[in-house]
Amino acid sequence: MSALLSVTGLRAGYGNVEVLHDVNVELEEGTLCAIVGANGAGKTTLLMALAGLVPKRAGRVIFDGNDVTRLPSHELVRRGLVLVPGGRRMLPQMTVEENLQVAAAAAGAPGFARIPGLLDRFPILQQRRALPAGSLSGGEQQLLAIARALAIAPRALLLDEPSMGLAPKLVDEIFAIIAAERARGTSILLVEQNARRALALADRAYVLERGRVVLSGTGAELATHRDVVAAYLGG
Repeated sequence: MSALLSVTGLRAGYGNVEVLHDVNVELEEGTLCAIVGANGAGKTTLLMALAGLVPKRAGRVIFDGNDVTRLPSHELVRRGLVLVPGGRRMLPQMTVEENLQVAAAAAGAPGFARIPGLLDRFPILQQRRALPAGSLSGGEQQLLAIARALAIAPRALLLDEPSMGLAPKLVDEIFAIIAAERARGTSILLVEQNARRALALADRAYVLERGRVVLSGTGAELATHRDVVAAYLGG
């Protein structure tokens, strides 16, 4: 397999504070890569930097064979590098369908053409399509956030804590959707507090501590690694 997304020596942060220190990560085509770590480890900053929403101070980002290190966020989206941010970030006064249409506009006519299929894939959104997005439950908003990203037909999907704050049944549903999307061929970089579930899905995984990668391997390898089990899996 070849790397669809390759990150080398990435440094990024906010103001005078550097959060990421020489981070190296690869996401291979058609696979799921998990990033696990404690709160404050820099996981969200990594995704935000890759999406062009946090300035990169050093390093290179290669996506689909091209250097995209300095590209703005809208150009990254156009190329198929799409972030589903934490906190869902709905347009609360707009309907579910209008939220999908706003996202689909980034992909033009093909994006709008994908909306009916997405509503079929997410029946609860079909039922809620005329309701304001702000009236949805947290789980429904997370489904909408993922559906909005899929309207763009991403080559690589960056998912930031998709199960955060959800009831166990909805967590199961979210992870089933992620697994199905990976099976469809979408490459996924997943940041997730639920390390056990993330590693169970991951082809490859990295452990981030204080802005540095301290461990890497297959999902199965890290799920049984002594330090990972002790720190993140309740061992």
